[in-house]
Amino acid sequence: MLNESGVLLVFLNLFALLPPQMACRHVLRRVWSSSVRDLRRLQASRSPCISASHSVAPRCFLSPSRPLSSTPCRGVSFNVQDTEDFTERVVNSDLPVIVDFHAQWCGPCKILGPRLEKAVAKQQGRVAMAKVDIDEHTDLAIEYGVSAVPTVVAMRGGKVLDQFVGIKDEDQLDSFVDKLVGP
Repeated sequence: MLNESGVLLVFLNLFALLPPQMACRHVLRRVWSSSVRDLRRLQASRSPCISASHSVAPRCFLSPSRPLSSTPCRGVSFNVQDTEDFTERVVNSDLPVIVDFHAQWCGPCKILGPRLEKAVAKQQGRVAMAKVDIDEHTDLAIEYGVSAVPTVVAMRGGKVLDQFVGIKDEDQLDSFVDKLVGP
């Protein structure tokens, strides 16, 4: 466990390695995610969201983007919330996963995103799609070598199988996804 001076040293090292705006976002995101995690544990230990006395379980929201529940919500396409979420829903996924590294300010990303979702939807649940905003999740972008957006990474069993950078047409996307899913 780090003491206060250790935490300060970690923050100073972070600021030295990253541009100031990215370092601030990274630190705030880490503090927020650990605070939310602590609140979830506290809430779960005191009053669980799913109650046997109710036919419909009430929804508890400690974060506006992620509900607290006993089973994680797994859709075909989802936004990655933090590194822990990425590990749980992408790296440890039973399904193959297409990871779309994008940014809000990126024009080509806005074109590619819907095309990619359409190609994934054609697979009818045999593949999932994770969307990672590189401005919010700089650490993941660095870890996976993202140097330009859009970057799309195909993963299975936590391993990168294929990737591409830039826009592709629908036929190219279909064959990219088909290759990941297999026969």
